[in-house]
Amino acid sequence: MGSGIRLGPPDADVPLDGLAEQRITERAGRVMLEGRGAARALPRGRPVLLGAYTLVASGEPGRTVVSVFGPPRRGPPPAYFPYDSTMVLTVALEPPRRPAAVRLLAVDGTEVEAAEAGTVGITAGGATTRLTVRRIPGEDDESDLEIYFRDPTNGRGSYPAGRFVSLTPLPDGRYRIDFNRARNPFCAYSSVYACPAPWPGNSLPAPVAAGERYDRGEK
Repeated sequence: MGSGIRLGPPDADVPLDGLAEQRITERAGRVMLEGRGAARALPRGRPVLLGAYTLVASGEPGRTVVSVFGPPRRGPPPAYFPYDSTMVLTVALEPPRRPAAVRLLAVDGTEVEAAEAGTVGITAGGATTRLTVRRIPGEDDESDLEIYFRDPTNGRGSYPAGRFVSLTPLPDGRYRIDFNRARNPFCAYSSVYACPAPWPGNSLPAPVAAGERYDRGEK
């Protein structure tokens, strides 16, 4: 968003038919929408209606991203592979040897500072692959343990760039990974979102036929 953006008129940063001039700015981490002599806040991660459009502010303070959506279009709902109980795993999280953080795109395409939480071992295709787990910052100062992974179903039933799956903490200190809850990045459904790049090394050798599918454009 930078120093601010203008919405509405044909010469605006984001021209929007039928919308009077509006301006979005960020002040001390707070995103404000101003127009017609009035101002209101845009809470991060919460949709705000503006005429026929919907605005969503996301990202970290100082690196705010504002997504503008037009009227909803009807489309098929997300499809899923059949539920597979063998794809619900209990794993131990091995801490990283040298904790580090990198800037990357989260599931919603916003740039975040994601700390490495460690690795987990997943046995697939007769081999154990260690997948990197990162803490993805969320709203309200909360973080989610996430894995962005690839497998042979990519482009053959699942999203070509890979899918996200979360780790859920268990009382005994281990974690549950349910690949039936694997989900596509938001860019699979709308070009308004930037698409995350696959995480190096996070590829499984055997197909994960569980979780969210992606069949668009496939033959």
